[in-house]
Amino acid sequence: MVLIMAKTKKSTRIASIVLTFVMLLSVFCVAGTATASAATDKVSMYSSSVLFTKYAINHYEVFVKTNDNGANQKVFIHYNYIKNEAWQDVAAEYYTTLSDGSKIWRATFHSMSGLYAIRFESNGRVYWDNNNNANYTNSDRLGVAPIVSERIGYQYLGYGSNGYQVNALLQNYAYHKNVFVRYTVNGWQSYTDKALTYSQSNGNNTETWTTTLNINGMPEHGKFQYAICYQVNGREYWANNFGANYDEYYYIHR
Repeated sequence: MVLIMAKTKKSTRIASIVLTFVMLLSVFCVAGTATASAATDKVSMYSSSVLFTKYAINHYEVFVKTNDNGANQKVFIHYNYIKNEAWQDVAAEYYTTLSDGSKIWRATFHSMSGLYAIRFESNGRVYWDNNNNANYTNSDRLGVAPIVSERIGYQYLGYGSNGYQVNALLQNYAYHKNVFVRYTVNGWQSYTDKALTYSQSNGNNTETWTTTLNINGMPEHGKFQYAICYQVNGREYWANNFGANYDEYYYIHR
């Protein structure tokens, strides 16, 4: 009985030494290499749109939001051009900084499949936003942005009248809300507010609201601009193209 207990204690000491060595080795390996982890608080798809479509190939514009103060930051869109083919990477460029200190990055790419994920590198670590392992698709237009303007295209309503259909994609933060577009045809010498009305629910707790701006004559180039306001829960969110406002180039460039 004594001999058995002695063996057990000796085995326990050996096991502890081995375990300690393995833990130290693991720490060394983690510290010396980049590690991947899913962390949507670090990186998130902000919004996505299709700039134009040609020969069944979509040209995407994706905005990415990051929250990190690390050095050597890089953002990539990891996308699939055609299903069952190899995935590719395209680097995103820094675009602007929001009022809360988070950064916005922009990337464009061509794809037939529309499948993509986002990779964020900071301080030697790698973070992914892959839409909860489902990857993003052509139908994912609104990420973490409260509201964005959807690209629709120019509408001709008849002689002497020009119509601009304005669609807002927004997060459904509450049932009671107010959405309106503020636009100008004279470079903000004056402006008009017009309410948007509910159009549809899109899934993922997002909604589409819409209206049409009936403008007499064709506004002088560069004079037509607009932004969309979303009022809910006592707060106000603006979709204003990150402070630059939307214009006819944004509107018709598809």
